[in-house]
Amino acid sequence: MDWNDSTNTDAKSRSDSIRRVIGIANQKGGVGKTTTAVNLSAGLGRRGRKTLLVDMDSQGNATSGVGIEKEGLTNTIYELLLGYASIREVIHTTEFDNLFVIPANMNLFGANVELQELDHREERLKNTLKEVEEEFDYIIIDAPPSLGVLTINVLVASEWLIIPVQCEYYALEGLKILQEAINRVKRGLNPGLKLLGILLTMFDGRTNLSRQVTEEVRRYFGSLAFTTVIGRSVRLGEAPSHGKPVFYYDERAAGAMYYELLCEELERKLWRQGESLNAP
Repeated sequence: MDWNDSTNTDAKSRSDSIRRVIGIANQKGGVGKTTTAVNLSAGLGRRGRKTLLVDMDSQGNATSGVGIEKEGLTNTIYELLLGYASIREVIHTTEFDNLFVIPANMNLFGANVELQELDHREERLKNTLKEVEEEFDYIIIDAPPSLGVLTINVLVASEWLIIPVQCEYYALEGLKILQEAINRVKRGLNPGLKLLGILLTMFDGRTNLSRQVTEEVRRYFGSLAFTTVIGRSVRLGEAPSHGKPVFYYDERAAGAMYYELLCEELERKLWRQGESLNAP
């Protein structure tokens, strides 16, 4: 896998707005993708960054994770992608600092089929987000665990990509397929897509396995691997059932510390790329 072209350190010139649109993607489920999307968004909001969380997974776990009741919602990402509602109609407020959400529910499952009938189906998300990009410091998109049209929409809409990888055997399995999809998008619909980092999740320092996987990923990806590692945390696992990011469930929890460190590292990375709001 050749990931090097995703990390060009030359800050590109921007003719329109500064785009801090970050996709969180891995076609493999259970790797901490939604947990990262929710807590990264909330952590950036706590840092004073106006942040929009976009739920592109029909399970709607990012939606319920920020306290939005997904059942019965009509103004969701589904209505936006199919053209039944405008983007301003589907942006919901949350009770958390500077955090807004475009929610999802099971209706989105049907979009996989319905989008096939539409023109520019891979660009639907990107084209709608353009209307509000300048109003947010960050837009964080939670991709579904697949490589269908919804995930392609995420890759096309994003400027940056974070790939969570669980600290387990076969941690690198499937990344070659994901990289092939990224390269296809870069060759055509979104040549500016860049990999911000590989994020190790569910780390357990008591096990040789977690340490070995971490060493393997760092050896393979080098500086593309985030220094921050998301360890296993009881509170981090409990927070979604209460409809809260971990910062608002228990700000003293280890999970809150992990994601605070990730927010700091993310902003340092973007600052080095000339994309940050200010020097961290």
